[in-house]
Amino acid sequence: MARFKLTIEYHGRPFVGWQRQTNGMSVQQALEEAIKEFSGEKVILHAAGRTDTGVHATGQVCHVDLEKETDASTVRDAINFHVRPYTVSVLHAEEVAQEFHARLSATQRVYLYRVTNRRGPLAIGRGLSWHIVPELDTDAMHAAAQLLLGKHDFTTFRAARCQADSPTKTLDLLDVVRDGENILINARARSFLYHQVRNMVGTLKLVGEGKWSPQDVADALEAKDRSAGGPTAPPEGLYLREIIY
Repeated sequence: MARFKLTIEYHGRPFVGWQRQTNGMSVQQALEEAIKEFSGEKVILHAAGRTDTGVHATGQVCHVDLEKETDASTVRDAINFHVRPYTVSVLHAEEVAQEFHARLSATQRVYLYRVTNRRGPLAIGRGLSWHIVPELDTDAMHAAAQLLLGKHDFTTFRAARCQADSPTKTLDLLDVVRDGENILINARARSFLYHQVRNMVGTLKLVGEGKWSPQDVADALEAKDRSAGGPTAPPEGLYLREIIY
């Protein structure tokens, strides 16, 4: 039996998220069914992270064990053939040691949140970015973001349905950068709480609008209370960008 590491890209809008659900098609189900089509095997994919409904990925990683004698290139191409017409693509496949685990072996996860800050509504980018009309102060947003770096109790940015054993996480990077009408927010940590990135982005938006100061963000973090934080940013702007091993 061989273990294959797959790097996956997907547009999350048509899916109920990564994980199999009873209420619609998931990315996991689409890929597992494609693998069964070419291998004849019923498999379970193990992913580095479980993205939510509508969230995208440009660098999701998962692994799968196959009894069929094959090679990595064939695995990549066969999955891509059978997964059509879903908005999923296997970018890379490689055979790895049995000790490799997509989730447990990961040391860092990198997310990108995209904001389009302009007057005109989105046409081409609809469903791929959060459209915000009022001009945002990205310098103030970045300054506030730096106050969240390090090891903290992130209860203020934790969704009620979060199943993590502890709200304490170490945030290694949270950058806010403007590129014309686009605002890119990058977050990196070993792991995140459920909706943590989206809740942080929603809070930083308040700073960008001038409704909150950076100190208000620090106070919200210290409160350790979800009601003290800002709103949850919509899923369409969030991308699982990279898994680091």
